Amino acid sequence: MITPGEMTAMRASDDVIRSADQTVIAFGETLVDQFRDRNVLGGAPFNVACHLGALGAHPILVTRSGKDALGEQLQRAMIERGLDLRGVQRDPAHPTGRVKVTETGNGHAFDILSDQAYDHIHASLARMVGLSSHPQLVYFGTLSQRSHSRRALHALLSAVDAHAFLDVNLRDPWVDADTLRWSLQQASVVKLNEDELVRIADLFSLDGAALQARAAVLVSGFDLQRVVVTRGADGAWTLDGAGRIESVRGTPLANVVDTVGAGDGFAAVFILGMLRRWPLGLRLARADAFARALCQIRGAVPPSQDFYVPFIHEWKLESERASA
Repeated sequence: MITPGEMTAMRASDDVIRSADQTVIAFGETLVDQFRDRNVLGGAPFNVACHLGALGAHPILVTRSGKDALGEQLQRAMIERGLDLRGVQRDPAHPTGRVKVTETGNGHAFDILSDQAYDHIHASLARMVGLSSHPQLVYFGTLSQRSHSRRALHALLSAVDAHAFLDVNLRDPWVDADTLRWSLQQASVVKLNEDELVRIADLFSLDGAALQARAAVLVSGFDLQRVVVTRGADGAWTLDGAGRIESVRGTPLANVVDTVGAGDGFAAVFILGMLRRWPLGLRLARADAFARALCQIRGAVPPSQDFYVPFIHEWKLESERASA
């Protein structure tokens, strides 16, 4: 049960979405992570859309895949998961995106191939999807803006009245200061990890010795409603435009199988909390718990919907959806 104090906090939070509509556009890359022993469909927008759909929201993936075998595999996976296909464009000239992944002593290394289908998302088609779907939130990152698709994102954001959620996901060598600056200017909520916060602070010469001080300068400098900072096994924290800080403390992760996609899972559940109007502390705790659970399976997206059942029951998502 939500207490009166929690309800007051929800009403005071600028990033709570007040409409009962659960539509989210996830814009950007769909690709195949090619590991040594397997291929895995992925891309942060794809992963976020899969999680949101499984948890009862209505995600629309705006992306572009090739007219090739991998593109067909992507479409089949989306159909199997009941995802809305209206935003998926097919490209006859460019291949479905690929990333070559190798495991190192410091985690995973990514070789992100250039000039892929998701680099050529058509602006007019993306805008039409936005106008027809009236999303409550648009999720996007920076990787898909490295080429022609940045025009499509501009067109989409200019066509809708929605929260813009920036998931930074810096990937070298595709890090561009102008693209990052524009993205921060469009966003109302920004999610990043501590390493990315340090890098952005250095890139834009943000004052402050402590990370939270630098986050405060980032929030004020780009007029953000909120920044959300993930810390891996150590939890996460968030800071809003009024300087208020909320955090969730992590604990050591046991039975870690694969950390790829954990941040995407965190983002999806935090967004779900915005849609469902969860109190901020609950949003953080649930997003962190979901990301931890993903680290105990292989792959960024569970192969079976059974993975989501305990969360749906524990978070009472069926009753929330019925009363929305």
